[in-house]
Amino acid sequence: MPEGPELHLASLFVNRICEGVVFTGPVEKSEVSKCPEVPFCCDAYRIKAQSRGKEIRLTLTPIKNDDDHRKSKVDKNISQQPMDVVFRFGMSGSFRFTGLDELPKHAHLRFYTNETPHQVLSFVDPRRFGGWQPNGNWQADRGPCIMFEYESFRENVHSNLSDKAFDRPICEALLNQKYFNGVGNYLRAEILYRTRIPPFENARTVLQGLELKDEDKKTADTIKIETPDLLSLCHTVPLEVVKLGGKGYDPQTSNYAIIIAWMQCYGVDGMKSIRDRNGRTMWFTGDPGPMVPKDFKSPKGGKRKVQKHDHDYTDSKKAKKKRTGDVANKMPVKQKQIKNIKKETKTSRSERGSKRQKIDEKTIDAEETKRPITRRSGTGQELQAKIKSKRSQVNPKINLPSAGKAPQKKRQSGKAAEAITHDAFPNNGLSVHPCFYNL
Repeated sequence: MPEGPELHLASLFVNRICEGVVFTGPVEKSEVSKCPEVPFCCDAYRIKAQSRGKEIRLTLTPIKNDDDHRKSKVDKNISQQPMDVVFRFGMSGSFRFTGLDELPKHAHLRFYTNETPHQVLSFVDPRRFGGWQPNGNWQADRGPCIMFEYESFRENVHSNLSDKAFDRPICEALLNQKYFNGVGNYLRAEILYRTRIPPFENARTVLQGLELKDEDKKTADTIKIETPDLLSLCHTVPLEVVKLGGKGYDPQTSNYAIIIAWMQCYGVDGMKSIRDRNGRTMWFTGDPGPMVPKDFKSPKGGKRKVQKHDHDYTDSKKAKKKRTGDVANKMPVKQKQIKNIKKETKTSRSERGSKRQKIDEKTIDAEETKRPITRRSGTGQELQAKIKSKRSQVNPKINLPSAGKAPQKKRQSGKAAEAITHDAFPNNGLSVHPCFYNL
């Protein structure tokens, strides 16, 4: 995210490319941007930039001559007064200077030169978290710049130590632009790492006793050598980034290798990281301090949350409460689903049982149809009488016993018994003659 040094480098970039260049026509806004229109139109004007903390201001100054004065009376849309447009970069804002054919995709505000072919100075913001304000001024709730208003910056902090903003840990207080205008996430990590102050130490405890004495009101280099405290590092560390020049943060080439090599703590291997109460990742080493959030979790590598704001905290933000109505409405739905599932399982089991019964009945009927059916005419007594008559015709000496009684045989010995058996049952002593099997 662009911080104080990056916005200052952007202002240097604009002043360098706009030196001696004349712009013309209206300031054009993209159709998708929700920021306000810039009501400025002039045949010839110049652009100059200035930064302050996390803001940058472009001053559009018309080039006046007699012809322009006459045209302004005819065409009221032509501007004759300078206009200030204040920009905030948000998460991904920057300025680009390209040809008309190479216009960036996310160029949301464009200033055209009067040369041929036309060139364009454009404000590029892919995520559209930044914005601008025509006829704007520096925001009143932002403190003095940490780089170019150093004495005012220190005095503003010490005169307001009773503010509730300093009840927080020092790592969260450093993001408050009311007192630390220009400090962002990577700068606070580098500053606290060099002071060896635990990031979750109370801010008021850390800052008390750091008043700037009269003999210390000298140049920044002298302060850096003699009294390198937390507030002096808030001034000198950003200036180190500025000294890296465009090579450290060049919007034209997006080469960040040099500034990454400069970092000693932020995102460096071996360092610890914890999310503060604002959801920002704090990089540090050693003990985190007594005000570390409860049940803190280190963020996973490679995944960073993108929040739709500038991360400039001025007051404590209340956490959004979950609506209990939504939770209550979800519970009955789950219970109904469970009941429906149980009903479906019951019905499926009953259906399976009925299907099985039908299959068993069908198999039983099929087996019964396969069996041979033997039909006998008459009652049991009639059948017995027929058997007796047939047997008497074959061997009238033998009288069959009545049904249900076992035949009683008289014991005979010798040849008489053999004669009876062979005569009565000539077929190897069978009790029933084969001719009766089909009855």
